[in-house]
Amino acid sequence: MLLQQLINGLTLGAVYTLIALSFSLVMGILGILNIAIAELFMLAGFIGITALMAGLPFPLALAAGIAGATVASVVIKFVAYDPVRSSPVITPLLTTLGCSIIIQNVVVNYWGSNPLQLPFEFLGERLRYGPISIGSMQILVMATSVASVAVLGFMIQRTRIGRGLRAAAENRDVARLLGVSAERLTIVAFALSGVLAGIAGVLIGMHYAAITPYVGVETGLKAIAVMVVGGVTRIWGALLAGPLIGIIEVMTIAHGGSQIRDLVVYGLMILILLIRPQGLLGGRSSDTGQRV
Repeated sequence: MLLQQLINGLTLGAVYTLIALSFSLVMGILGILNIAIAELFMLAGFIGITALMAGLPFPLALAAGIAGATVASVVIKFVAYDPVRSSPVITPLLTTLGCSIIIQNVVVNYWGSNPLQLPFEFLGERLRYGPISIGSMQILVMATSVASVAVLGFMIQRTRIGRGLRAAAENRDVARLLGVSAERLTIVAFALSGVLAGIAGVLIGMHYAAITPYVGVETGLKAIAVMVVGGVTRIWGALLAGPLIGIIEVMTIAHGGSQIRDLVVYGLMILILLIRPQGLLGGRSSDTGQRV
């Protein structure tokens, strides 16, 4: 049914949005694509499910996953970004790619290569409205994602740190001259990206009651597509493109089969970029205005 698929698509899109925002934050402030974010998402899922299996309540399991992803993200900043910050853009991309491979191998060696599955379905209750069935976990995923985006938006628009992030995104050199600490904002950008990836990882792991060491690659690529479609450094663009990509993917699977979902999603991304290279909410190519 159409409404049922829309709900499923919005759930998936909520996760894509969080990861895309994680990419956009680092891209907007530092101008680099942190490939390791996809594996931070996966790492948080493993930590969250492990914590839940150990008997911890959901809030603590979520906090553990977020903490793990955030700490790993800040470590990546020091070991993979700081030493090459003055190098060409391709260099930090490659160093973060190396970090993503390391994280994946650490997870495989610690948890194994098989999916980590919950012995029970977390929040398995379903609410039914006629032919429409909404899982309690789906509601939790969407509600948490909306709340996370709202908190992020408030922080960026209304707090001193947020103003610093926006100033650095617009012009880092001018922001530094005005007394904005580039080092502190860099740490904040990496930490926030870890928080968002951590929330997404724990939520998706609990939603499917399982997670694999290889989920980060596929989900990360979809999140990058969301970021590009919405406008590379526009966080509100990700908020629009995430549900759009999620709905399109679910509709494609429902009506065309899973074999062509990637063809449709990435084909749409290419089409949008051909028509509007700056993304749905991106400014003109010459516009250097507010990016976050």
